[in-house]
Amino acid sequence: MELSGVGVGRGVAVGPILRMPDPLPEPVDSPRDDDAASEVATVEAALATVATELNERGSKAGGAARDVLEAAALMAQDPTLVDDVKARIEGGKTGERAVFEAFAAFQDILIGMGGLMAERATDLGDVSQRIIAQLRGVAAPGVPVSDEPFILVAPDLAPADTALLDLDRVLGLITRDGGPTSHTAILARSKSIPAIVGVIGALDLTDGTIVIADAAAGTILVDPSDDELAAARQRIADRAAAASAPLTDGVLADGTKIPLLANLGSPKDAAAAVALGAEGVGLFRTEFLFLDSKTAPTVEDQRAQYTELLGHFAGKKVVVRALDAGADKPLAFLNDAHEENPALGLRGLRALRASEQILRDQLTALALSDAESDADLWVMAPMVSDSEETEYFVSLGRELGLKTVGVMAEVPSLAVLADQVLEVADFVSIGTNDLTQYTLAADRMLGSVAHFQDPWHPAVLRLVKLIGDAGRASGKSVGICGEAAADPQLAVVLVGLGATTLSMTPAALADVRAELALHTLDEARQLAARALNARTAAEARTAGTVIS
Repeated sequence: MELSGVGVGRGVAVGPILRMPDPLPEPVDSPRDDDAASEVATVEAALATVATELNERGSKAGGAARDVLEAAALMAQDPTLVDDVKARIEGGKTGERAVFEAFAAFQDILIGMGGLMAERATDLGDVSQRIIAQLRGVAAPGVPVSDEPFILVAPDLAPADTALLDLDRVLGLITRDGGPTSHTAILARSKSIPAIVGVIGALDLTDGTIVIADAAAGTILVDPSDDELAAARQRIADRAAAASAPLTDGVLADGTKIPLLANLGSPKDAAAAVALGAEGVGLFRTEFLFLDSKTAPTVEDQRAQYTELLGHFAGKKVVVRALDAGADKPLAFLNDAHEENPALGLRGLRALRASEQILRDQLTALALSDAESDADLWVMAPMVSDSEETEYFVSLGRELGLKTVGVMAEVPSLAVLADQVLEVADFVSIGTNDLTQYTLAADRMLGSVAHFQDPWHPAVLRLVKLIGDAGRASGKSVGICGEAAADPQLAVVLVGLGATTLSMTPAALADVRAELALHTLDEARQLAARALNARTAAEARTAGTVIS
């Protein structure tokens, strides 16, 4: 029997499965025994304990996991939620029931908002479970403990569980829910652990069943034969050998250089990226400076952080994205107004343009850092639709002292108008996550439409080609900074479509470096042409990975 889902990474895992324990049962809605004040105090203590535990886990995990867990800790003490819990207790509910109801109500609100806010609903559910467990004096549901290595199966995984997985025990992840950009997927990539998400039938597997979880193919082979097991174990050995090979720059078999860059979310992640062979930074997300703040950071605060980042990459390219926020990632000082469809709302450059001083301060801080650094700083705007928006951002960047200014291609309209855009911009970087979302009209955070969220789709590839062609015609750089660049075989096709640099989670650099070295530029173009002519993502994946 074979199950299928969305693979995360290129790894293969072989072993018995263990299922995540069931969540705590829903608290009964019975009258409380203690007075309201005593119950409120008990709940407040539990909230504080859970927040502390999540922050401690985040500090221990580091990297992307730290950011996710710190956000979860803030959820545990969100003033709106805390006030709702108190009101329910004062209305006669027990502490456990009040927490359950308040968090469930807020989850429903987030799910209704869609986009990134809907993705946070899963995290909120985990926080609720941890608080209720604390109130009951029992252990919170989590990853099962086993003396033998296993492949973990779950409906979905909370960040707190994924962040501190024991990689000596957990060989791979299989989840029923989630898409390729869910927190489970992001953290699995950062840990280089094979994962397959959105697997229908995953929860029908029983503990102890031997499976081959093939992230590259997005398949789970149940009860494999001896020959299939041997082949899978050989693939695991081959990947381990490639990962331990000496670090080199990204290059095709014919000597064509394809710089391999890192996607980073904090200056603290820079050293690890360099150690894994990153030749620079293709996407530095600046949101960490702004999220969970009531006021925008000062120019000096930002300058210090950007200077720290650039210090790790003397002589190398560092592409910084201006603040990417809006109604899908609301900030009190930018735009926290409710929108019916925030993914299509006032976000990215649109939000910054409406609050131009925030943008001016950020670009000023970047220019000051650039003046102090030997790095090659490039700055780009998110969520750009056309050449008029490009002209606005590029002109403002140059006015404030930036030398290399470009835009992100996340909206299909920008790809269609790429020739006009590259008359103005110094470069374009393609964010394949959003480009795929908008091209296929499929929310990238919803597991129910995860099968549409596939950058192999010919429609997405044709848009990439439009941008690649415009880049070649103008002699300007076209980078890929979305998750598609972390797929080694798709990375080859993207190069064939005109991508000149690839940026990814640092853990994917070794696999992509090894795959590029197997192909010439002509072969990459052949594979790209074959994929473009396919009719589905599955056909494109097959056509784009076999040289005839």
